[in-house]
Amino acid sequence: MKIKVYIAFLFAAVLMTACSNIDEDERLIYVKPAPVERCVLIEDFTGQRCPNCPDAAEEIEKLIGQYGDAIIAVSIHSGPLGFHTNSRFYGLATSIGDDYYNHWNLEFQPVGMIDRSAPAEYTAWGTLVREELQKTAPVEIELEAAVSDSLELSIHTSVKGVDGNTLGKLQLWVVEDSITAFQMLSDGTRNDNYTHRHVFRIAVNGQWGDDITVNEGYIVEQDNYIIINNDWNPNKLSVVAFVYNDNGVLQVTKAKVQRPLLE
Repeated sequence: MKIKVYIAFLFAAVLMTACSNIDEDERLIYVKPAPVERCVLIEDFTGQRCPNCPDAAEEIEKLIGQYGDAIIAVSIHSGPLGFHTNSRFYGLATSIGDDYYNHWNLEFQPVGMIDRSAPAEYTAWGTLVREELQKTAPVEIELEAAVSDSLELSIHTSVKGVDGNTLGKLQLWVVEDSITAFQMLSDGTRNDNYTHRHVFRIAVNGQWGDDITVNEGYIVEQDNYIIINNDWNPNKLSVVAFVYNDNGVLQVTKAKVQRPLLE
């Protein structure tokens, strides 16, 4: 991780004569970074054996339709209704997804967290999202991701402090979109050609991410590299990056993985 200064100064000088007795420091005025609108992270704890989970997925698509790129959803297949791959069916549940489900002491599915607020049923997500969108973010995140022909995923993250000093964690996740796999439905039937969206695949920098400190006017940059699984479709992968602390998610962004890797 590397840190570089990103302080903006306004040079306010009046051209009078070739000589000036004004100290340089007195001619530099600090300009506070512009406020950054907040994007909202929806962590949707779901499962292929959960008959009501498609209703939560529909709610996510409604919110994305309403608010666009300000909504970043991650479907974390996990818990008692999650399904791990066996000899007959392809499963989307992961061990780390189960760890997240258990860590938050979740008791039912579908259930979600909006910017790491208290777990809530999907019928309450709209109200919680609107409340989060009213806030500004103390950091701004820029993200680039690309995969090479050898399936190495390269991620460059840049976090700029825009309001005060922020201590927290930087988390990087890989998600895959539009995966065809079975899903139980509310009428008791099984759809073997259900399209699963925003599927959590892996935590790039550990289960809880990396410690990060970002001071106002400064940028923290980080590079990460992983080899992706052969059964993931590189053309449908994205990286989600978010900064969080004990108060919840402070800002989140998402970038589609580019291919091939640009040198």
